[in-house]
Amino acid sequence: MNTSALSGERKEGFFSWFFELTGKERRTFWSCKIGYALDAMDTQFLSFVIPTLIATWGLSKGDAGLIGTVTLLTSAAGGWIAGILSDRIGRVKTLQLTILWFAFFTVLCGFAQNFEQLLWARGLMGFGMGGEWTAGAILIGEVIRAKDRGKAVGMVQAGWAIGWGVSALLYALMFSLLPPEWAWRSLFLLGILPALFVIFIRRFVDEPEVFVALQKKASTEQRAPFTAIFSPKMLSITVRAVLLTTGAQGGYYAITTWLPTFLKTERHLTVLGTGGYLAMVIVGSYVGYIVSAFLTDYLGRKKNFILFATGSMCVALAYTRLPVTDNVMLFLGFPLGFCVSGVFSGMGAFLTELFPTEIRGSGQGFSYNMGRAVGSLFPLMIGLSSQSMALGEAIGVFAGTAYGVMILAALTLPETAGKKLESDLVGH
Repeated sequence: MNTSALSGERKEGFFSWFFELTGKERRTFWSCKIGYALDAMDTQFLSFVIPTLIATWGLSKGDAGLIGTVTLLTSAAGGWIAGILSDRIGRVKTLQLTILWFAFFTVLCGFAQNFEQLLWARGLMGFGMGGEWTAGAILIGEVIRAKDRGKAVGMVQAGWAIGWGVSALLYALMFSLLPPEWAWRSLFLLGILPALFVIFIRRFVDEPEVFVALQKKASTEQRAPFTAIFSPKMLSITVRAVLLTTGAQGGYYAITTWLPTFLKTERHLTVLGTGGYLAMVIVGSYVGYIVSAFLTDYLGRKKNFILFATGSMCVALAYTRLPVTDNVMLFLGFPLGFCVSGVFSGMGAFLTELFPTEIRGSGQGFSYNMGRAVGSLFPLMIGLSSQSMALGEAIGVFAGTAYGVMILAALTLPETAGKKLESDLVGH
């Protein structure tokens, strides 16, 4: 009787879909979520050690910015390559390779003796960072049933906020136990942890059935080439998907890169240097991922994108136009993280559904990471524009433009919520 009642509660509960997953689906879910969290952990280490490198190496802000830009560009290339690889050697194998790659080069960052060595190590790490997102998003998108895909993929994306939080905790721990010149190196050396997780993936996670079926069919037929995403049938979808991801990532980089500088230098706020503000942003980010994950199935992909893009535009406006005090700024950290992160929850599921199985890796990898490459230029354009206009105004213009492009792209793309994945060959 109690068991029945419990079952009834689960069927009606907020997370009832999770209890309906098979063992294989749950293992895949956790492998992708933990993999994404570990990716975020290794990626975020740099932001915490930059002040130490500036003090110990005499690193300039320009040098630090160059490391960040190079990492974003290589991650875009890595995601593109991983997409192609996932269509050739499989989603799971590609996920394993990308995790090993970014773990190895994160550790290598800990042995860097100068700026040039760190730039090379971090740049090479970016290939794995971008590739892991692509492989993981495709894998979880193909394993989970259509009606729950948005929730599952969105909750996997939420792993980023967890990894970000873990990196902040490890930073606090290492810098409280060790002198700064050793603490920053030990932080990067902890980047070896994701490599151990590959053992679990190798043993317990299988390729999606839809991909296995396609591989058997493709063994007797010609495989679709990467260029199929630019075929007359797919070109319009590919271009609009790139515009969608460019808007999401351009807006994200515009806000998160320059807002702290604007608020510190022009608003003279001090709360930005506290752990409380960072905690607010991280918690808001995680909640935004989760809420958006459920809304993307409930409202549909397009409406959810438009909702969170509009919210992100409002956040940018509030930060740059309204009179803000330290207390208000502390609490605004939550909606900042909520909106700009929630934009991404439905992205993996949507791109998975836009492309057919035989070119899904190529299409999803290219679309998301071309958007990342173009979006990474927004901080540079804001910096250049701020020489002739106020920094706050520049942030508002570019963030507003980015999210406007995202909304227009979402309006023109087809709604895919609930779409069942098929393995029909392009053109057949």
